[in-house]
Amino acid sequence: MAEFVKWIGEWCAVVIEAVGVGLIVVLAFYALAIAVFQLYKRFDTDSIYRDLRQRLGRGILLDLEFFVAADVIYSVIVDVTFETVGVLSIIMLIRTFLSFSLEVELNGRWPWQNKE
Repeated sequence: MAEFVKWIGEWCAVVIEAVGVGLIVVLAFYALAIAVFQLYKRFDTDSIYRDLRQRLGRGILLDLEFFVAADVIYSVIVDVTFETVGVLSIIMLIRTFLSFSLEVELNGRWPWQNKE
């Protein structure tokens, strides 16, 4: 039974990672397609750059959530050792830092600050 649960956990982690990769590709092409359309319609290049950057940043933030979920599933269900839990902790710290950095970069404020 334990092997079946490990197999299911491994399979779920791989599927979630694949969804994350597919999502980042789709969102990147979506953001680029909108930027090309805006260039064609002769929008202001500064606003095109800002919009493209916002869309790509939001896509990356969303994908980070998928990758964190896959890592948690893999570390907790498939390979439960002190080493994998330690690696998961380091990965979570790095990804949390990346998420906060991207949030500040995109919105110009910390996530817990009120919109003004």
